[in-house]
Amino acid sequence: MEQNQQAINLTNLFGRFSLLIIYFWFGILKVLGASPAEPLVHHLCEITIRSFISDDVFIPIFGAFECFIGILFLFKKFTKIACYILWTHIFMTVAPLFILQNDTWHDLFTPTLIGQYIIKNLSLVAVSLFLYKENSHD
Repeated sequence: MEQNQQAINLTNLFGRFSLLIIYFWFGILKVLGASPAEPLVHHLCEITIRSFISDDVFIPIFGAFECFIGILFLFKKFTKIACYILWTHIFMTVAPLFILQNDTWHDLFTPTLIGQYIIKNLSLVAVSLFLYKENSHD
């Protein structure tokens, strides 16, 4: 039983640091204007929110939001809120699969590299679900 708990604790720690690295790193790239996802975000903004907020304002704010998500996962007591925010973020990042199909799909069941990048976010959801469950009793 103790070995199982050690494995759970290690998985919990690795999951937290993985989410921190992914969210902080990709977020800071947006803040610095160096994200390879920036053209996709610009295109999505053009279609959705540009009449409310400019891309040049939205993208760094969105990047800071991603950094914030990553930092929250460092603190066990913020796990639930971090998960809720992450799930909201994932909902927003999946939108291009439906809204920008020319950018995300070559053909049916054949995503572009950008589409693959977005679909891989399912693994982030899986990690967050594990952390949520493992930390829901705290």
